[in-house]
Amino acid sequence: MSGSGMGGEAGARSARSRALAVLRVRSRALAFALLPAAVAVVLLVADVQGRIDGRGWDTVRWAVTGAAAVVLLAAAAVTAVIVRARPALSPTVELAESSAPDLYRLVKDLADRLDVPVPSAIALTPDCDSWLEDRTHPAHSVRARLGQGPLGIPGVRRRTDAAPVLVIGSPFLWWMRVGELRAILAPVVAGTGPSAQPDIASARRFVRGLDAAVAVTSGPRAGRGARLVLGFVGPVARLLLRGCRAHAAEMERGVAAAASERAQTVDYGLRIVAQEQVGLAYAGWDRLLTRVALPAWRMGRWPSRLDAGVVSALTELSRRDRLAEGFASRLGERPACDLLEEPGAADEAASLLAARLFHGGPAEPGPDWSPVDWQHYPEEVVDRKWRAEAARLHRVLDGMGTRPGAEPAAAAAPTLARVLDHLAGQDGEVLAAAIAAAVASEEAAGPPLPSADVWGDSVPLFPLQPPRTGRELLADHVTAMVCCAAVDTAGAAPGLDWLDGPALLVDGERKGDLGSRVLALLEEGDAEPLRRWLVGVGVRAEKPVRLV
Repeated sequence: MSGSGMGGEAGARSARSRALAVLRVRSRALAFALLPAAVAVVLLVADVQGRIDGRGWDTVRWAVTGAAAVVLLAAAAVTAVIVRARPALSPTVELAESSAPDLYRLVKDLADRLDVPVPSAIALTPDCDSWLEDRTHPAHSVRARLGQGPLGIPGVRRRTDAAPVLVIGSPFLWWMRVGELRAILAPVVAGTGPSAQPDIASARRFVRGLDAAVAVTSGPRAGRGARLVLGFVGPVARLLLRGCRAHAAEMERGVAAAASERAQTVDYGLRIVAQEQVGLAYAGWDRLLTRVALPAWRMGRWPSRLDAGVVSALTELSRRDRLAEGFASRLGERPACDLLEEPGAADEAASLLAARLFHGGPAEPGPDWSPVDWQHYPEEVVDRKWRAEAARLHRVLDGMGTRPGAEPAAAAAPTLARVLDHLAGQDGEVLAAAIAAAVASEEAAGPPLPSADVWGDSVPLFPLQPPRTGRELLADHVTAMVCCAAVDTAGAAPGLDWLDGPALLVDGERKGDLGSRVLALLEEGDAEPLRRWLVGVGVRAEKPVRLV
């Protein structure tokens, strides 16, 4: 497709009108910068022609000329920062056409049916969303030319007039069927039509340049000269951005409306059904990251098949939730991940990127940052997590009975009975604060998170959860101690629940009633519910447990 794909949609006309309003802001700023120079030229020409004379006019002429030079230099500085500032680039896993020919063919067929330009490339993101991203900035082109993607695919320098890149949420490929994915992508691909309209493309570049300039002026500044220049450029860029922000927002709404209107001709009925899958995928993905992946990341391990895991999580959700009944029956149809040549390699790259985005993990695997598959997750993550937390709990208890400066007393046997006796009838706030301090100390002593200089501007950190409170940490540690005792003395086993994460299996069945009894112990000092639970399971609280 080579056409613009604008058609006669009302949304496209509205978007172009708003784009022209954005460009008028740029034109007015340019006119303001050139006005002193124009006045200076008029005065110089008038002086040459003898139309003005006298020392007063000489003073005015030189003052205006000097002011024009200063304004032009300032305008040049603002323009240079806006042009050279690199717009934010979403962190993605790039897919070459050779690694996903069927997916590229599907997208090309969509573009042909919609009569819009074909996206220039396809990339995956570890999130439940899809969008078009302009990567025509020269800085992005150099980066792509010199670097390689996470799948080891050499980057290709992009032309400045290339179509946007189609970014697809990786969970969609594993959960959705091929027809559902095509229906969901139709309005996204349709957006390449308005994107190709010259006025809209120019307005977007201007707004992105302003955004990037504001980000540059808000960051650290190296030298005194840079601080001086950026200190001036920042307020100017913010002023221009405020002037065109409302028009830019309305322009994007018009583009979205135009794309949606055009996409109604392709799989509209199926898209309504597929939208339900989007919400379901988001719920399952969120639970998988916060309940399953996050404990592994904290242990220095990263699950290497998160996208495959979301299928198991959503299948389990459909089994438990009557609202999701029937969704798992779709799994007999062809999954969209079959459109990839090597789904495992793409899943692994997206999983590693998810760990970087949501936890701040390293960019590459290493001795302290190794992958783990789902088969070994219970032994290598759940069991290690429980025993590490149990060991920390007993270290804190050992230290609580020692006076500052005194020799530490001999460590007591690491038994569950010791923990229960300490917490029964006592306020656990002191122990909770001590555990929180121990956790903070260990995190501070660990390897530092990658800095912005290492990551560049393309991989920010989005923590999944706020920092845990001392009471939450204490509950986790007591639960871990109970689970260790159950494993060592009652024949229980660590397990994985796809929606709730680490789980205790007794006789092959998950015991999900432990949390309320631990909370009764911590919040009310009542150990009886937990003691009855231990007797029912067959746990011997007086026996020492194996610690890490």
